[in-house]
Amino acid sequence: MKLNHINLGVTDVPQAVDLFGRYFGLVPAGDGMPVNEQMAFLRDDVGALLSMFRVKDPQYPKVFHIGFLQETPEQVHAIYRQLTEGGFEIPAPSENHGRLTFYFHAPIGVVIEVESFLG
Repeated sequence: MKLNHINLGVTDVPQAVDLFGRYFGLVPAGDGMPVNEQMAFLRDDVGALLSMFRVKDPQYPKVFHIGFLQETPEQVHAIYRQLTEGGFEIPAPSENHGRLTFYFHAPIGVVIEVESFLG
């Protein structure tokens, strides 16, 4: 079975499109799926769909987040550097349960994790 999509409510759709495109490589889904002020549909490099709709105040359970798995710890550090150089204030990556990981509260109302398994 293949995961088809994840839907997020975000405070600013164009900012979310920029964030997911610039730092995580997601691209517009195409096939007539819109990317505008109200909604956007993006795909990752294996075809999973991320749909986003503008909402005033996204409400997620305390433990909810979306995660981006990297192949190496060096890639985690590289994304961390790119994000901090882009102006995001993020706790440094740390080792946790056999992974190198960091979480950050993106200004669009979603928590994002970046991680890689260690050895």
